Amino acid sequence: MTQTASVWLVVLLALLAANLPFISNRLFAVVALKTPKSLALRLGELVVWYLLVGALGLYLEHRLGQIAPQGWEFYAITGTLFLTFAFPGFTYRYLFKPRT
Repeated sequence: MTQTASVWLVVLLALLAANLPFISNRLFAVVALKTPKSLALRLGELVVWYLLVGALGLYLEHRLGQIAPQGWEFYAITGTLFLTFAFPGFTYRYLFKPRT
């Protein structure tokens, strides 16, 4: 896989994973819950998805060569980018979709 393909794969997967907690009522899109998910549970799930997508990105970077050192700035930027990616799902869940 080329470097460009790896970057686009991680970006598209991050876009999907950031919206998944707000679109699906299942825990991690697999486990059915008896009660609806709360916002706190959705945000916790969002953090787990962020870590999984980050781990995939780290793996792909390692396959392509040496891993570049990252400081706190890298994680601050990628975290806010992940939150920005989650905005459409959040808007759909809490602003547009009627609550039942």
